[in-house]
Amino acid sequence: MKPLPAQAIWFTAPHTVSIREEIAPPPAYGEVRIAAIASLISHGTERLVYCGEVDPTLSLDLPTLQGSFAFPIKYGYAIAGRVIDIGPGVEQFQIGDPVAALHPHQTIFTLPAHLVKRLPDTLDPALGGFYANVETALTICHDTAPKLGETVVVLGQGVVGLLVTQLLQRTGAQVIAVEPDAHRRALAAQFGATTLAQADPATIAELTDGRGADIVVEVSGSPATLQQAIELTAVEGLVVVASWYGQKPASLILGGHFHRGRIRLRSSQVGRLAPETLPRWDYARRSATVMNLLPRLCLNELISNRIPFVQAAAAYDLLNQTPPGLVQVMLTYAEHAPQT
Repeated sequence: MKPLPAQAIWFTAPHTVSIREEIAPPPAYGEVRIAAIASLISHGTERLVYCGEVDPTLSLDLPTLQGSFAFPIKYGYAIAGRVIDIGPGVEQFQIGDPVAALHPHQTIFTLPAHLVKRLPDTLDPALGGFYANVETALTICHDTAPKLGETVVVLGQGVVGLLVTQLLQRTGAQVIAVEPDAHRRALAAQFGATTLAQADPATIAELTDGRGADIVVEVSGSPATLQQAIELTAVEGLVVVASWYGQKPASLILGGHFHRGRIRLRSSQVGRLAPETLPRWDYARRSATVMNLLPRLCLNELISNRIPFVQAAAAYDLLNQTPPGLVQVMLTYAEHAPQT
């Protein structure tokens, strides 16, 4: 086997996208080489990185990322492809297997096999990049943990919000999805949620026999929405903060309903498991559950734009404009034949 030329997306400054030439080395012991089929741009975390709204001193949290938040940085974590080469000692994969990985946008790349996830045969391989977001959504649902019949308000119906809405529907919760964008709101309704363009405490009280929401999931990405989440929550209720705001501050009023209503605020972050699930759950069980869920969820409906990898700059510009109806931007790649 020989090294193969590859291309990868780098952010070289805020709002600046570059496609750089790279080399994908032959897989060493315990490694596989993968040719990308499609990757998904994160409209939350990745957009913050692209816009330069992340603390430049923050350490990278995935072994596949390169550079730094001070720029340049090779970023991304939702890619799907096929195995084209297998190194010695790898027995769990075969050439041609559809796989997903938490890896930046790159045409061909080499990874340790233990960082690669084999996709179900019943799933369109191009949808494998949703692995990362479904893992995030599952973690949010574990942190939310509604009881049967409780009301959960989900503020924001971006990709993660729509996945959370789908998963919460499976728990028997009454889901109220709040989203100003009409197309996203229609998707939430399609998935079985009660939908609102905006919410206020009076509206939520009317829908909950005067109680307010048992749980509110804040996944809009807007710090200003966090105060609204608190006001919508019932006494002794829970607010799960699933958004990552980067360096954007959140200004909160904590002397009224929050204090007297004993509202709980909880962060949800995919890097950790909900402590209530331990020791029954570990990362392997969560990963297996995600793989089981992927073919059962409505994923294709979430893709609003398919853009060729070589037009990446246009894809990020579209993301920054946030036009109506934008849900998930997918980068598509020309598939490569197996190499030796």
